[in-house]
Amino acid sequence: MQEATDGRAVVTGGPCARWPVEKGEDIRRIVDRAGDKWTVLTIGALEHGPLRYTDLQRSVPGISQRMLTHTLRQLRRDGLVSRTAYPEVPPRVEYALTDLGATLLDAVTILIDWAGTHHDEIRVNRETFDEAASTR
Repeated sequence: MQEATDGRAVVTGGPCARWPVEKGEDIRRIVDRAGDKWTVLTIGALEHGPLRYTDLQRSVPGISQRMLTHTLRQLRRDGLVSRTAYPEVPPRVEYALTDLGATLLDAVTILIDWAGTHHDEIRVNRETFDEAASTR
């Protein structure tokens, strides 16, 4: 890392080097949101089209009602997911990826598929690491 003429740090390598320094905090927050496990799984669950809340919750094993509500609210705030309420009895609400959310789908799908392919190998690595750490 180098220092700019005004004393600020300048990133010279890695993915952060592609970001304008003044945009770094915003970009880190976006990466934090996009990389959150519930975000990844929720975006992935909406891959084939709109889902009702209960169907979405069933599609994301392990997510609580509170966490799904929070995740959907954040995704709506970021413009990645839309919410459509239909004036029916009983009321029907559907969630769908926006055009912007769909641009994240490829990355999310690749990450989910990678995790599915390598989960056994990572589990073994974790067990080996933990055993070695406990014998020290």
